[in-house]
Formats: sequence, structure tokens, C-alpha cells
Amino acid sequence: MAERCAAFARLPAGEPAPALKRAAVAIVLVEPNDAPRGTALLLTLRAAELRAHRGQWALPGGRCDEGETSIEASLRELDEELGLRLGSPDVLGLLDDYPTRSGYLITPVVLWAAAGAALSPNPAEVASVHRIGLADIERPEAFDFVAIPESTRRVIRFRHAGQFIHAPTAALIYQFREVLAGRDTRVAELEQPVFAWK
Repeated sequence: MAERCAAFARLPAGEPAPALKRAAVAIVLVEPNDAPRGTALLLTLRAAELRAHRGQWALPGGRCDEGETSIEASLRELDEELGLRLGSPDVLGLLDDYPTRSGYLITPVVLWAAAGAALSPNPAEVASVHRIGLADIERPEAFDFVAIPESTRRVIRFRHAGQFIHAPTAALIYQFREVLAGRDTRVAELEQPVFAWK
């Protein structure tokens, strides 16, 4: 996994549209405490009291502070949301930036957490934390693409536990899956559902 992430060639960073605010999310890989379960990534369900995107599935992360790099922001947000303290040596790589309809340019940072890493979710931000096995994202039927009348772009969806998880989260997990398979698949043009546009 580390080799595939390190070898991934990100799209060159261009000048973001002035209206887009920089943000970063953490794709955190957790080593299993019991080997049969396999490596998983952490996914959160956002707290219902949050101002924006309440009750939605999300990777840990948020807006970059002034002067903060994407890596620094993802590590800070991970600590604030899940109480998980990782550092620069735990970074496996970065995926492509993803522009959202709600006005953010998200940089996904892939991180490795050792077995037994303790989580302490912040209830003000996180309703629940879920471990998504890498085997689950590698299933052929894990992702699908649908059309909506409001856009010419395809909406990506990730099926998990009988629910759909949408972009941007689904798009970022999809690109991570493709990186693990050794494919350079781009996701910036994959659409979000209309409810995530604001």
C-alpha cells in the first residue's frame, strides 16, 4: 500500500478558483487488532448539530487554517475529530484535489495508524466512527454511477451497510481503491448529489 501511494502521480496543482476554500481530509488506514478482519479505513458520520453537512458520511477533515499545509490540516483535524494523533512519518501519500459544489478544494491525505491506535471521537463533530474494510471497497459492486437531470456529470455512490455514501467522500475512496489496484483514475469530474451542493 505504501509503495502504491508513494508511486501515485497526482494531477499538477493549478491555481484554485478564488471562490474555493482549501480543505484536507484523512484517509486513515488502521491495522487490524485481529488479522482475519484485515486493514480498514476510518469513516465518520457527522454530528447532527453541525452547521454544514450534518448527518452525512465523511472522512475526517476540514478547512485548512491560514498558512497550514494539507498534511498539517489533516493531522490537526484527525486529532480534533477522533483524538487520533499521527505525524508526518505516518503519511503514505496524497491523492488528487477534489473541488466540491459547496466551495472547497479538498486534498486527501493517506495515513497509516498502527494496530491498537486509540480513538476518542469528539461528540460535537462526530456521531459515530466506522471501520470500512479494504475488501469492502474492492468489491466490483461497491461503487456505481448514476445520472441526474441537474448535471451532465455522473454521480458516484459507494454502497455501505445498505446505504449510499456520495461524493466527495465516495469519489475520494474510489480513487484510493484505484490507487491500490495500480490504476491512475481521476475523479474530479465525478458529481455530487444535489443535496451536497450547498
